[in-house]
This record gives sequence, structure tokens and C-alpha cells, in this order.
Amino acid sequence: MALICRAYNTLTSKLDLTGAYLGPLALRLLLAWEFWESGVEKYRGENWFADVQSQFFFPFSALPVELNWFLATWFELIGAIALVIGLGTRFFAASLVVITLVAITSVHGGNGYNVCDNGWKLPLIYLVMLVPLILSGAGKLSLDHALASRPACRKAA
Repeated sequence: MALICRAYNTLTSKLDLTGAYLGPLALRLLLAWEFWESGVEKYRGENWFADVQSQFFFPFSALPVELNWFLATWFELIGAIALVIGLGTRFFAASLVVITLVAITSVHGGNGYNVCDNGWKLPLIYLVMLVPLILSGAGKLSLDHALASRPACRKAA
């Protein structure tokens, strides 16, 4: 039994170490891809927010349509880049949560464009994937980790 426990502990400790590097990186890259594509689509396309802005929640419902379009486009594009390099990950993950919640309530909730049979299912998956990045950060393969590991940053904590 002790042999099995040692083998299990050895395996899981190696998985834990690898997971600290690859788990958050995988989430960041997949989410970055999705939000980059969405941002590029907005950047190249026509502003269609006027059709759905009445369904945005406050404060976005009170902002001009052009400003909402600009904010969504650039937070998706810059947020995707930030996720790839792991810089400002918690901030951008939280920002993308807000964008996704607006999208679920105004676009994906059966009111228009549906990504799949259940319009809110895929955005809900993105929300769930963003939560670990907000709570645990970007992981060890990130600029966030590299900056936090600097001696000056460790002393400040």
C-alpha cells in the first residue's frame, strides 16, 4: 500500500507542477483565440449594437452605441493579446466576463445570433473558463508571474 501511495504522490506532484504552467496557459490561449476572433469581426464589421443596445444592462444601456462598440471591440482585441502573454490577466479576464454577460443577456440568449442550439451555452463555458484566471491568475508561464516574482514585488507583498 505504501508503494501505491508513493507512486500516486509522485505522479500527482509532477502533474501539479506541470499544471501550474500549462493549465492556465491552455485556458488563456483558448479564450484569447475566441475573443480575438470576436474583436476582429467587430473591427472589420459594421456596428450592429443599435439593434440590441436596449437589452444591455446598466450602465451600458445608457452609453452611446458607438462607445459600446468601441469598448467591446478594443477590450476583446487588447484582452486577447493580454491573455496570450499573461499580462494584466485578472483585469482582462474580469473585463471579458462583463462583455460576455452583456452578450449573453442581449445577443446570445435566444434574441438573435446563436452560436449553437442553446445560444447561451458557449458564452457560459467562456465565463466558467475565465473564473480560474480571475481567482488564480495567469499561471507560471506569464508576464504576470514573471513580474510578481521580481524581488521588488515580493518585498511589497
